[in-house]
Amino acid sequence: MKGSLLRFYVGEGERLHGVLLWEWLLAEGNRLGIRGGSAFRAVGGFGRRHAIHEDRFFELSGSGCIEVEFVVTEDEERQIVDLLRHENVRVFCARMAASLDIINPDVQDLAQPNPGG
Repeated sequence: MKGSLLRFYVGEGERLHGVLLWEWLLAEGNRLGIRGGSAFRAVGGFGRRHAIHEDRFFELSGSGCIEVEFVVTEDEERQIVDLLRHENVRVFCARMAASLDIINPDVQDLAQPNPGG
C-alpha cells in the first residue's frame, strides 16, 4: 500500500490546549487510529531563523526541537493534516512517499486492513 512518512518539527516547549504540542500530536494520532507514532528530541540543529541549537547543559530548557513522525496511509495523512488546519496549528512538516507493509503479520495485524495488500 502507498502512504507517507509524515514528519513534524515542533519546538520543545510549544503547547496546544495546555499540552506540549509533540504530546498532543501523538495523542491525536493515536485517537485517529494511526498505527504508530514516535517523537525524537534533536541533539542539535537550526531552523528558518538560522539560530543553532544544541542539546547542552547550559542551553535554556525548552529551546530545542522535537521531531514527531508517523507512517500513514493517504487517508490517515489527510485526517491529521485536516485536524492541524482546524486547530490553526502552524507547524513545519515533511512528507515523503512510502510503501507500507507488515512482514510476517500476526493475528492482530490480520484483523486490520493489511497495508501491504
